[in-house]
Amino acid sequence: MYIPFENLPGESRIWIYQSNRKFSDEEFSEIESDLKTFVEGWAAHGTSLEASYELKYNRFIILAVNQDVQAATGCSIDSSVEFIQALEKKYNVDLLDKMNVTFKLGEHIAHKPLIDFKKMVKDKSVSENTIVFNNLVNNIEEYNESWEVPAADSWHSRFFKE
Repeated sequence: MYIPFENLPGESRIWIYQSNRKFSDEEFSEIESDLKTFVEGWAAHGTSLEASYELKYNRFIILAVNQDVQAATGCSIDSSVEFIQALEKKYNVDLLDKMNVTFKLGEHIAHKPLIDFKKMVKDKSVSENTIVFNNLVNNIEEYNESWEVPAADSWHSRFFKE
């Protein structure tokens, strides 16, 4: 059952998928339509999930579930991953590779393999103040507070200590 994202409680579980390229506005509009259809039918053991999504920067897909109403189970999580894999195929993008870093360079959003990001740290092309997207946040509250943060305040900080 679709619920507007802003109406979900802060402890709602989230999953963040980042694209290795920016989607066009047309693609993002299609994805939004597909997401709404998916979320409206998303269920765990036959019970509808109180769920939502958010799309950001023509690059990120955020899925959310209110675990207080009905917890997402293995099967329901698998169905969401299958949905994301179908989007990957349809748009020829990578949404599941966790070995990439997305960050801001001024107003531009950059996406690099982890190894390239580490090299940028070494070359001082990025700093501890560079805004990174911490896709490891687990719930809406963490997402609102700790998703877009300076690298020093996320798991990326370890690269500046090497």
